Amino acid sequence: MMSALPIHDLPLFMAAGLLLNLTPGPDMLFVIGSSAAHGKRAGVMASLGIGAGCLLHMALATIGLSALLAASATAFEVVKWLGAAYLVWVGIGMLRQRRAAVASVVVRARRVFWQGAFTNALNPKVALFFLAFLPQFITPDASGQAAAFLVLGALFNVGGTAVNIAVALLASTLRERLTGSMSGSGLGLWLKRAAGALFVGLGVKLALSSR
Repeated sequence: MMSALPIHDLPLFMAAGLLLNLTPGPDMLFVIGSSAAHGKRAGVMASLGIGAGCLLHMALATIGLSALLAASATAFEVVKWLGAAYLVWVGIGMLRQRRAAVASVVVRARRVFWQGAFTNALNPKVALFFLAFLPQFITPDASGQAAAFLVLGALFNVGGTAVNIAVALLASTLRERLTGSMSGSGLGLWLKRAAGALFVGLGVKLALSSR
């Protein structure tokens, strides 16, 4: 089926996609912060949430709405500021919490999933990335371009989700070791505050970014 699609240089795409997914960025930092603050389950759910956000970008790019962000400075700024405000809001919420455990594991995991999804979905640079990167591996003026775009996007998203899950597991392992080696029940709270500061910083960075 893959050979019937107008896709070329697939091995190069896979290699480039892996390198891009291994490059630290806002999504990976969000996963690290979630794992450090809440543990392994939260980190994995953050990774899955980010993958869900990427699915939205894939759909928007396929139907051409991402081109609006590339062409319209106003649309880009609106989405950018929404994403930045959301990140800052999440970070401030974590900084204000006074207890390390304030919600059940199930509720916290669900919340982190949606935070990851919104964090990715409200980042306009992800939309522009899909719009700029994926077409490089699709044959121009060929039928089936939309299907090829979705297949390449799915391959990239699966690879990115796998990398983020691995990062979540590593971050949670480090958290568990720190918790086991340090006395005091306040470590989880300080980890959460550190993650909150990280999210605020990511929001500010996004707000100051340009197309």
